[in-house]
Amino acid sequence: MSDVQAPRFEATLTDKYQNTVPAAVRKALHLGKRDKIAYVIRGGQVILEKAEAKDDQVDPAVQAFLGFLEREMVNNPQRLKPFGGETSRRAAELVDGMEVDLDAPLEDE
Repeated sequence: MSDVQAPRFEATLTDKYQNTVPAAVRKALHLGKRDKIAYVIRGGQVILEKAEAKDDQVDPAVQAFLGFLEREMVNNPQRLKPFGGETSRRAAELVDGMEVDLDAPLEDE
């Protein structure tokens, strides 16, 4: 393990819980005016990253589900079980004979 510490930058919250992103962080993330930032919570740490453009963002419901899965993997790895056996057989049975065009747009229903 190295004794070298990662750079650390602090900012003060205003009365409205706002702060200014330090210049070194803006530079490291290539942030410009009006860019969006994202806060990602992972195992008790918060990671600040540049938010993706709207077109590239995941649906909020999918994002929430992926967040749940990530938390479960970190906090309860003993609950993870392989997908196979009877579950895999049942899934194959449910879709047997169905034709799916993965490139077709989804319908609203």
